[in-house]
Amino acid sequence: MVRVQKEGDIIAGLDAGADDYVVKPLRIPELLARIRSTLRRNAAAMDSGPCILTFDGVKIDFRERHVSSEGKAVHLTPRGFEVLHYLAKHPDRPLPHREILGAVWGREHCERYEYLRAFIKQLRKKIEPAPQKPEYILTEPWVGYRFHLPK
Repeated sequence: MVRVQKEGDIIAGLDAGADDYVVKPLRIPELLARIRSTLRRNAAAMDSGPCILTFDGVKIDFRERHVSSEGKAVHLTPRGFEVLHYLAKHPDRPLPHREILGAVWGREHCERYEYLRAFIKQLRKKIEPAPQKPEYILTEPWVGYRFHLPK
């Protein structure tokens, strides 16, 4: 049995934080168009802000999705790069765990702090001169993380 969505369900979903709402019966061409639209918006978001960020031997090219440290290429997973990009877009601002998780993984993962901790640990290993004493990706106790951009 197919449940018919009511206007109240759609409004509740959007008010709860959904970017969009697809109703049944699902029309594949419409779904594909919505996916293309979301991909375009995400591509535009990646293009906002500086294209290249350089500090203390670290170079981050946001358009090319390339990171190097001391002239050597640094391999980041796509999700790792998204975390770094989000932090770098908001330099010197404490970012709550939930905000970062929501921006990178989606709202349904806002409580998955262990995901974020693991990625932050990997990022620190790859770009910090001394990962055990981070200079760039700083922990904000009981809040989240802050990307410190050296002057």
